[in-house]
Amino acid sequence: MSHTTTPADGTAAGLEAAAEVPRGRVITASLVGTSIEFYDFYVYATAAVSVFPLIFFPGDDQTTALLASFAVFGTAFVARPIGSVLFGHFGDILGRKVTLIGSLLTMGIATFLIGLLPTAFQIGLWAPAMLVVLRFCQGLGLGGEWSGAALLATEYAAEGKRARAAMWPQLGAPIGFLLANGLFLALVIGFGHDSTNPDHDGAFLNWVWRVPFLLSIVMVAVGLYVRVKLEETPVFQRAIANDTRVKAPLGEVFKRNWWELILGTFIMYATYVLFYLMTTWILSYAIGKTENGMLGVPYAEFLVLQLIGILFFAAFVPASGWLADRFGRKPTLLTVSALMVLFGLSFGLWLSAERMGTGAGLNVPLMVAFLAVGMALMGLTFGPMSAVLPELFPTNTRYTGSGIAYNVSSILGAALTPFLAAWLVKEYGVTYVGYYLAAASVITMIALALAPETRHTDLDGVTSARERRAASV
Repeated sequence: MSHTTTPADGTAAGLEAAAEVPRGRVITASLVGTSIEFYDFYVYATAAVSVFPLIFFPGDDQTTALLASFAVFGTAFVARPIGSVLFGHFGDILGRKVTLIGSLLTMGIATFLIGLLPTAFQIGLWAPAMLVVLRFCQGLGLGGEWSGAALLATEYAAEGKRARAAMWPQLGAPIGFLLANGLFLALVIGFGHDSTNPDHDGAFLNWVWRVPFLLSIVMVAVGLYVRVKLEETPVFQRAIANDTRVKAPLGEVFKRNWWELILGTFIMYATYVLFYLMTTWILSYAIGKTENGMLGVPYAEFLVLQLIGILFFAAFVPASGWLADRFGRKPTLLTVSALMVLFGLSFGLWLSAERMGTGAGLNVPLMVAFLAVGMALMGLTFGPMSAVLPELFPTNTRYTGSGIAYNVSSILGAALTPFLAAWLVKEYGVTYVGYYLAAASVITMIALALAPETRHTDLDGVTSARERRAASV
């Protein structure tokens, strides 16, 4: 279609144009964008473990350098709630489409510039300082990306199929991971990089690590092309037509939906903890030196195992959408969270060096089984979130509210997780990392128990907990 609906177009013609947008275009726009965003994020996460401690935080203490790299990694999670407020404001006032384009550009340009940074060996402390700034910008972009893509999917979805429609942007996470880490794996193998005995003068640490960051600009161009051709969502068009938008979405959501913000934050909490344990932390634990209590597996060998595990993540995201539509959001997520508690309590049985083996003696089938179970649970808990969080908030603050809940949760559940897990291994052993996951899952179960079931919620009629209580009296 040649017609592009503008934020000011709330007429019947605009609504009709939005309704006629092919379903495939909506799926592509939500999936491609989040795949690119998560690719950018994972490229950094992988480099934060295997590259940045060596070139931005050089020193004799490997653990200290890794913790410093993880601290910068966490900077993006501080930026993400700010991004959700910034992009959420424009998304609730101007529309989902234009805001999604802005978030994509912010994330993509920051990632590209990381690939151009000089190292600490070249300009000293200025190098990690600039890395922090660009990492912050990555967080701003992702803070606005997820909620916009989730709204794009849910606000176009057919009745009774919102969770299945909303799982498409969630698939961007495993796809982005596969792209980012698959490319890193190819480069590591192609240039003979050995993480257990890195060559500081070799090609990989000198320039090859930059390639995944620089290539992101090509993917951004593809994402822009898809999103520019998109129409505004029918639900937002109706908000325009009915004149229900507000001038200050942030103030409105804190005034009317503060309870939903709290619930959404903690509903998402355990999902974040699980994901960053199964991606960033497990990579550092697997490739870390055995004298530091880790497994000493070569980076390239373990990355192959991680890529196998991610396939289980991708496979169970669609399953989660079907389950959430069939049985409801709460029963599905409560069951998965209970399984996550059990999984966390079993960490010591899976991952102890005595049982798992180290270096060339790694028990590969056991590690693959651990990754498969963890990633399957990740798919089941992550898949419904792009329906659950938007369903908690009314249209005029939905972008802001769902984004804040999702990204504040990222501070609690993701920013601290790799750092805290690395510290727990050093001080108490790997079993306590599992206890951390189990505790997080219990917290999420409490939030789910207190939340309403939103499977049959009319997105045009969402109110607040206070208003629902008043209406029931």
